[in-house]
Amino acid sequence: MTKNRISTLLGMLLMVASLSGYGANDAIRQTLFGDADQARQAAIAADAALLAPRSFERATKSYQSAEKKLERGMKVDRIRRDLDGAIQEYRKAVTASELAKITFGNMIKGRNDALAAGADKLAGDLWSRAERDFERAAVELEVGDLRAARKRAETAENNFRDAELQAIKTSMLSETRSLIQRAEERRADRYAPKTFQKAQVLLVQAERELDENRYDADLPRSLVREARYEALHAIYLAGYLRDARDRDLSSEDLVLEWERPIHEIAAAGDLVARLDDGYARSTAEIIKYIEDMRILNQSLEQDLLEREQQMMAMSQEIEELDQRLGGAREERMALAQQLASQERVREQLKQVEGMFTRAEALVFRDGNDIYLRLVGLNFDVGRAEISPINYALLGKVQDALRVFPEAALVVEGHTDSHGSNDSNLTLSQERATAVRGYLLNSMRLDPAIISAVGYGETQPVANNETPEGRLRNRRIDIRIRPAADIR
Repeated sequence: MTKNRISTLLGMLLMVASLSGYGANDAIRQTLFGDADQARQAAIAADAALLAPRSFERATKSYQSAEKKLERGMKVDRIRRDLDGAIQEYRKAVTASELAKITFGNMIKGRNDALAAGADKLAGDLWSRAERDFERAAVELEVGDLRAARKRAETAENNFRDAELQAIKTSMLSETRSLIQRAEERRADRYAPKTFQKAQVLLVQAERELDENRYDADLPRSLVREARYEALHAIYLAGYLRDARDRDLSSEDLVLEWERPIHEIAAAGDLVARLDDGYARSTAEIIKYIEDMRILNQSLEQDLLEREQQMMAMSQEIEELDQRLGGAREERMALAQQLASQERVREQLKQVEGMFTRAEALVFRDGNDIYLRLVGLNFDVGRAEISPINYALLGKVQDALRVFPEAALVVEGHTDSHGSNDSNLTLSQERATAVRGYLLNSMRLDPAIISAVGYGETQPVANNETPEGRLRNRRIDIRIRPAADIR
């Protein structure tokens, strides 16, 4: 069916819907607005309203204009022109947003941290000033003025950090002081003296860090949250132990009472908690079970995504091939080769997974890329030199990379959030470069196929507020892009 005939049919539908009393939107909106709605959702998902405000605003105006014309029953061609304009601008907004996420990584993180601290409510003036600078930086980047955009982003980041600090001092510190005072009133200094003292020490450390490192709020924020937790913990322990005293519970009674949740948690995983020699063995079994389920869930999600993508791609290919007479056989063969290539990558992934223990590396797939997350690769604090203790693991990495001949490789360095943004970015780049250099020297790779990039603290995979989370965030990832997927 030609475009003119489609337009004519849609126009007739508009007329019929109008005359019959049914809403025109209900009659044809899904057909007419489908591509525009898809482009709009993609822009919203990319946070384009914030990161590409000009393009997103132009797109929205065109989209809303098309909606009004549809409501008035205007000609389809006029509605289509608005929708085509909206689609074009939404797509531009998505592209600009992706660039902004790379260019404004530190500013975006500063904004998120400030927002998490409640700065939009507790530090209104600083927050508003930072938001204005954020929007101007985004606009400058959209029009191609990279230098001005970066300078403006730096100003915005500083304002976000100031707003975060003000919010932390206004909210977190005062709240934690009140909790510690409440703990003291509940006699926590008597019933839970170690926990109570820990809360006090953490609060003092947080106040000192806030004063000494005004543009690195990650550590003091963590300290404040830990202090708040320990204060609440002390209040709970004091109440629990007072109650135990009033109930005349023995030490054995208390231990048995605290063992009960371990039995319940183990039972939820169809495990049996055996505490005849302590809790260590059962704890390890429960942790292993949870980690196995997490890996299985990740694998199932990836398999499901791949199947859905394959079905969609195959359906589209078959539909297009059935509509064309020429070249059908060759294109069907190309599709079969593509599916065979994907199957080969899955087999390679399984092979590599068997090379590492869980303490050495996590192997997973993200789209067409395969990642080696080297959890067992450790560096000295603040250093980027590779220790001989890591040579065995890196030897396994070399074996894994040989499974993917001619693949493009990216060594990615990441840190936790403690320390300044600039120092973390530098350290992550130095560590990634060190691993790249080691692999180049050991494997005699073509330098053109392996690169190194440091992301600093901008791409966490775990909660930076816990020691375990920060340990997971301090990592080296090797991204493998199989040769068949290099475009």
